[in-house]
Amino acid sequence: MFTDSTDKYDPRDVERLQKDDALVEGYLTWRLYVVDDALKMIDDSFQWRKEFGLNDLTESSIPKWMFETGAVYLHGYDKEGNKLFWFKVKLHVKDAKTILDKKKYVAFWLERYAKKEPGMPLTVVFDMTESGLGNIDMDFVKYIINCFKVYYPKFLFSCCILIRWFVFISAAWKIVKSWLGPEAISKLKFASRSEVQTFIDLEYLPPHMGGTDPFKYSYPPLPDDDFQTPICDNGPIVSEEETESKDGELESKDTLESSFNSEVAVKPKKVNFLEDSLRSEDSDKGDTSTRTKGARKPVTTFKGALLDVSPAEELSFGSGETEKKSLIILSNVTKNQVAFKVRTTAPDKYRVKPSSSCCEPGASIDIVVSLHGGSQASPQDRFLVMAAEMDNAGSQELAQFWKEVPKNKVMEHRLRCHVLESIKAAVSPLRDSPVETVTSGQQELSTLMRVMASTSRMEQKLNTCLWVQKVLIGLVLGLVVLNLLCLHMLGTAQRPS
Repeated sequence: MFTDSTDKYDPRDVERLQKDDALVEGYLTWRLYVVDDALKMIDDSFQWRKEFGLNDLTESSIPKWMFETGAVYLHGYDKEGNKLFWFKVKLHVKDAKTILDKKKYVAFWLERYAKKEPGMPLTVVFDMTESGLGNIDMDFVKYIINCFKVYYPKFLFSCCILIRWFVFISAAWKIVKSWLGPEAISKLKFASRSEVQTFIDLEYLPPHMGGTDPFKYSYPPLPDDDFQTPICDNGPIVSEEETESKDGELESKDTLESSFNSEVAVKPKKVNFLEDSLRSEDSDKGDTSTRTKGARKPVTTFKGALLDVSPAEELSFGSGETEKKSLIILSNVTKNQVAFKVRTTAPDKYRVKPSSSCCEPGASIDIVVSLHGGSQASPQDRFLVMAAEMDNAGSQELAQFWKEVPKNKVMEHRLRCHVLESIKAAVSPLRDSPVETVTSGQQELSTLMRVMASTSRMEQKLNTCLWVQKVLIGLVLGLVVLNLLCLHMLGTAQRPS
């Protein structure tokens, strides 16, 4: 079906389907393993991808003003650790001239996320604050639904709609429901300002939703996870890319190389990759077993262009002594030396050793990620493994190499944190009455659904009353006409012949 369809599909999508078992599994799972339905879904998805040019869609393909509005963006996580996909409804205006660009705009964000965190689900938030009827475009809503229903299977974890006006939501829900399947309907949640806090922590909610997130959208650049250099055992170390990200503003300040093989640094230190790797080789042999002792070993592997990364998706942490360390194994699959570094969104909570070094051709390196002190892992925490191939390893320095390497030559792989049940139980008492909060949220949501059902029944009764009223009016008109005919006939009969 897909082998000889170069005119119908993008060959790159067909090739990915043939090689990526997880992609096939995603389509089959979403269609409950009904093969014909899965094939139909793949057909629709691949045709859409070619029509929109998804494999070649870049930031420059989208009008700049769309990014500047901030109507759609990725930022923050829900309580389950899923990325939040925000739709600011008040910033959308129905316009037939720009609808195609808007659809590509949404597709760009989804494709970008799919490449950065493949297989990771999203929570979609429709923020209807300060929006009105003029901001509602049902055709656009249907397109967004199709994105998750057909084009990106298993992408949608949940969809949270912050209610602004109940009357419209009640009417629109009837239309939207007809477009959704049973599984998608179960993921949809209507939430008030207070109820949304049941699904998303305050740290990732804006102030107008009762949250404490100071984030304000601005462009350029595109918002992304705030990955930072982790703290080593000897204290905080500033990496070279932190100075680069500030466009040279901190060049006059002292920066310290992120290296775990050195003592506490007092001034900037330049490291030669070749010398450093040779020097550390002997010492690493002696302390590798000590460093990795008690660390949770990975069982899955991501096959990368430069490095194989184990685990493939998640680092697991718990409260037990053997659950506070996790192991990342990097294996060089190239013929050249590969430089790597590890960054995290929670640098104060984790110690990473080594966080930056290089890997010889065919060799592997064990990286120990451990929780610091009494810190606890969170599903929102992320790790970023960056790698780049080195052509002239002997003459390059660590800081200079990362400053000069082109971004398109850097391999990136992201890992999320999986919190084991033991630590989840320990975390729960720290929250403000979580059981009461969830119960209250469920009760309010249940009340809302009952009100919606009651409204629906009232509408049905009203429609019935209107129908009866029309029938009665028809009968009355019929009786009036009949009386007039009788009077006419009587008048005619009484006339003298």
